[in-house]
Amino acid sequence: MASSSSSSSSSCPPRNAKKMYDVFLSFRGEDTRDNFTSHLHHALYLKSIKTFIDDQLIRGENISHSLLDTIEASSISIIIFSERYASSRWCLDELLKILECKHEYGQIVIPVFYHVDPSHVRSQSQDSSFGKYFSGLEKRYPEKMQRWKNALTEATNLSGFDSHVIRPESKLIEEIANDVLKRLDATFQTKNKGLVGVECPIEEIESLLRLGSEGVYKLGIWGIGGIGKTTIAGAVFNKISRHFEGSYFAHNVRDAEETGGIEHLQKKLLSELLNDGNVRNIESQLHRLACKKVLIVFDDVTHPGQIESLIGFLDRLASGSRVIITTRDKQVLENCWVNQIYRMKELVDADAHKLFCQCAFKGGHLDASYTEVTPKAIKYAHGVPLALKVLGRHLCGRSKEVWESAMRKLEIVPHMDIQKVLKISYDSLDDSQKNVFLDIACYLEGKDRDVVISFFDASGFEAKIELSVLEGKSLITCSDNQIRMHDLLRDMGREIVRNESIDHPGKRSRLWHHNDICEVLKEDTGTEALKGISLDMNKVNREIHMNSNAFSRMPKLRFLRFYGDKNKCMVSHLEGVPFPEVRHLEWPQCPLKTLNICAEKLVSLKMPCSKVKQLWDDVQMEVHELSDYHLLS
Repeated sequence: MASSSSSSSSSCPPRNAKKMYDVFLSFRGEDTRDNFTSHLHHALYLKSIKTFIDDQLIRGENISHSLLDTIEASSISIIIFSERYASSRWCLDELLKILECKHEYGQIVIPVFYHVDPSHVRSQSQDSSFGKYFSGLEKRYPEKMQRWKNALTEATNLSGFDSHVIRPESKLIEEIANDVLKRLDATFQTKNKGLVGVECPIEEIESLLRLGSEGVYKLGIWGIGGIGKTTIAGAVFNKISRHFEGSYFAHNVRDAEETGGIEHLQKKLLSELLNDGNVRNIESQLHRLACKKVLIVFDDVTHPGQIESLIGFLDRLASGSRVIITTRDKQVLENCWVNQIYRMKELVDADAHKLFCQCAFKGGHLDASYTEVTPKAIKYAHGVPLALKVLGRHLCGRSKEVWESAMRKLEIVPHMDIQKVLKISYDSLDDSQKNVFLDIACYLEGKDRDVVISFFDASGFEAKIELSVLEGKSLITCSDNQIRMHDLLRDMGREIVRNESIDHPGKRSRLWHHNDICEVLKEDTGTEALKGISLDMNKVNREIHMNSNAFSRMPKLRFLRFYGDKNKCMVSHLEGVPFPEVRHLEWPQCPLKTLNICAEKLVSLKMPCSKVKQLWDDVQMEVHELSDYHLLS
């Protein structure tokens, strides 16, 4: 018997396409269509098991190519052997295709013997009705009889269900449906074969969701862009969705709102959850959800109003429902009153190596000639799956020399595909938050939290709220009272600053690269745009000779830091240069004797072993005092 889902489209999936159905039902319509098979189909539907069944009469005898494709596009085939199953060439050809898929693709096959003895199916004995119906085909199809016989024997030897075992038919159907559910769950690892490092997060999220408990439970998955939030949510959804009466994965809610697609997304969501293709009265449809246990994933949410516009208040859902929200902004989850927040972490080294090699090398195995350069590429990605995949695909098939060249370039210019994803969080900030983020990216990452707060407060920012926003958006973290930032986010921030003026470093707002700083100081090309300079003098190959104009062109400089073992900044005729806006000044072995600093704005001063005698008007200081003079450090 052909199978086609009454709710499916008339066209079938192409061969070798990904699985579109959980179950394919093969049966003889005259025997079981209106009784056992229809009841089994309904039981599978109630468990959200996507089943392909044909509820129409079959005309003709040749099985169609589209039906063969459908068998191939199913994870499990259930063969319902009934008395007249073997009288149909169509059913027997289905059986051949099902067993072919079992051998070639590992498809699961479950035989059900409905009012027929398994031994009769196995032997096709003429003493049984099953055998007599089968033998009736011999005159018409002698060339196929042996293949059919072998297929019937093979199918009978598989583990299945026998209706002759005494129990109510409803109990038999429930046993079959539960067995299918268990087998589908067991195939989860196979379906996610290409995913790396997902096992532990999936288990942790499943535990946090408290499946089976009463009430509506909401879980947030939070982390930076590209960290794998959507991938994990999708993997969890695929694993547990069939345990709900309805399920829907709302992809990229942020994009839907920005492109005016929220209304379309809402109709699609309700249509899928309620299994109703004719969504008209939205309010009445939302009320219907209160009677149905559902699973919904809202992906890439940027504010709670997006969820409210899609489905209203989440607490109106039926008891037992589960909601998963992925976002870059922790505050979104707080405003949605989620029960738990799961923070996505970077991949551990072994998983990062595996994922990178999957993308960079054919077969996923490290090429021995790339042993030295591969760790550099993996280190650059710092465990972020998006970066590992983008970089791996970018380098795939290229020579070792090109890899080395690419890694040198990445030290200066981040990969645009990685930056594009990360920059979404930055773009959501206001101007004040952007300034704070860029200051941290360029020279405050790793600093003491109290020092950072003092610096920003003195610079006119409300530091605590701004840092809280950045932390909520996964742009920074605070660990051991230090402000931390993921290296990829740091590089993204620095690239934003570099793009302020690619060819003229002195016109940028912040400088951190030693070559750019040396050029600006040597050529006197600084401008009013400059707010901060941070120079690692250990990276400078030769002395920097500055004249009186070096800093006078930078009146808005708030942050000036020279650090390293050796002082290579040689200054001539630079006495009394004003630093009216400076908040942090760090200059070991400073050769100047006087600096005109506005003391009211200064919050951090580090000038060990310097020659400075006077910092501001009427204040004289000895050299040894400045060696340990830190307002905040």
